[in-house]
Amino acid sequence: MCQLATFRSSKTFRNYPCSHRRWRHDGHCSHIHGYSREFIAWFGCEKRTDNGFVMDFGALKPVKTWLDDHFDHTLLLDDDDPLLSEFKRLEEKGACKLVTFPDVGMEGTAEFVFRWLDAWVKNDTNNRVWLISLEVRENDKNSALYTA
Repeated sequence: MCQLATFRSSKTFRNYPCSHRRWRHDGHCSHIHGYSREFIAWFGCEKRTDNGFVMDFGALKPVKTWLDDHFDHTLLLDDDDPLLSEFKRLEEKGACKLVTFPDVGMEGTAEFVFRWLDAWVKNDTNNRVWLISLEVRENDKNSALYTA
């Protein structure tokens, strides 16, 4: 259920160099390729903090850590990539830091990060704040947006 927010604020997390591949694609996107990803989170609430904040950005250090773990110098693969075992062997040899989730494309990444971040924000703020949307940018031309 979508909540209407009286107040909104956004936080941008930049410079997450990672690579991925779209193994189902018939073209060049099936090859490993990389971008410096950017995440733009929009938060909403009905009641601000005593300091006047929608979201205290200083409290987002665990979010940055989670994003670092998943997207900083990582190789992203779909959970069902047919070459996953090959890439796991490369990770064991130290050739990559492998992260998998159901859909590593921009749209799937937007949903994956949204679901994690929305749950984290609600827990951290005792449901005072929720995530309205999460945009993932792979460059200055391409992005995907997931909304509540």
